[in-house]
Amino acid sequence: MAIDPAVIGTRTDPFETEAERGRLRFFAKATGQTDAVYTDLSAARAAGHPDLPVPPTFLFCLELDNPDRGRFLDDLGIDIRTVLHGGQRFVHHTAAYAGDRLTFWTEVRDVYAKKGGALEFLVRDTHVTRDGTAVATLTSTTVVRDPRAAER
Repeated sequence: MAIDPAVIGTRTDPFETEAERGRLRFFAKATGQTDAVYTDLSAARAAGHPDLPVPPTFLFCLELDNPDRGRFLDDLGIDIRTVLHGGQRFVHHTAAYAGDRLTFWTEVRDVYAKKGGALEFLVRDTHVTRDGTAVATLTSTTVVRDPRAAER
């Protein structure tokens, strides 16, 4: 099944979620972060932060809070069993902190195929804002394997 390039430029509905301190502390511990600014409010404030800073890759975790996160692939008719995570990139525009209400929305940037269509690539930019100000852009590449490719 070929992904129609007409999806380039389409956007998901925005959703909001909060960067909650407990989740930030858990993420810092789970990822082996030893800098106290990510777990201790006093250390964060002593370092000049208003609250615990959001670690750079934690925004991907918050993106998963989207209540309709699987809908986009479903709408394209993509079987989740054929999907691989092909890459992730983060561009940070400003810092985010515990307690921030962040808005996420995603736009399809590109669609292309390789290996004669056996692999299709879906490149999406997720824009993260706080009160209308850009916080970060998360670029993800999803690889979709054509299950019929092995039969060719």
